[in-house]
Amino acid sequence: MSTRFLAATAIMAFASMLCFAQTTTPPTPPTPAQIAANQVARLTTLLDLTATQQGEATTIFTTEQTTLATIRTNMQTARKALQSDITSNNLTDITTQATTIGGLTTQEVQAQATAAAGFYAILTADQQTKYSTLGPLGGPGGPGGPGGPGGPGPHFLGGTQ
Repeated sequence: MSTRFLAATAIMAFASMLCFAQTTTPPTPPTPAQIAANQVARLTTLLDLTATQQGEATTIFTTEQTTLATIRTNMQTARKALQSDITSNNLTDITTQATTIGGLTTQEVQAQATAAAGFYAILTADQQTKYSTLGPLGGPGGPGGPGGPGGPGPHFLGGTQ
């Protein structure tokens, strides 16, 4: 009887700790500067960047991430509007939102390619060779994996995501 009581008490104590460990607020996403710092740290390890290169890379990637943050916000807005236009069968605005999303995708690719080109230009020949083995834009599959940062976009089937 006492072992059952002890076991039940231990389980309840553990369960209460789990309840208190749960947070109600989502984690704060990293800032563009934090993302750039992580990227520079990774590339420093892979390519043995000098202090000067690290400073230049930090500037390049912070600019890129700041630009991408704005593009992502605008992309979310356009995708929400597109979803609304789909459910309301607003064909004119569907075309408008599709054009907006296409333009934002162009800006995203341009920002990433500009940063990659700027970074590549500060590397030595040996570092450029190593960097080229990392894949497009300095990593397998580019930033964020398939579909870019955040993965593939939403699929619109019958007005649901």
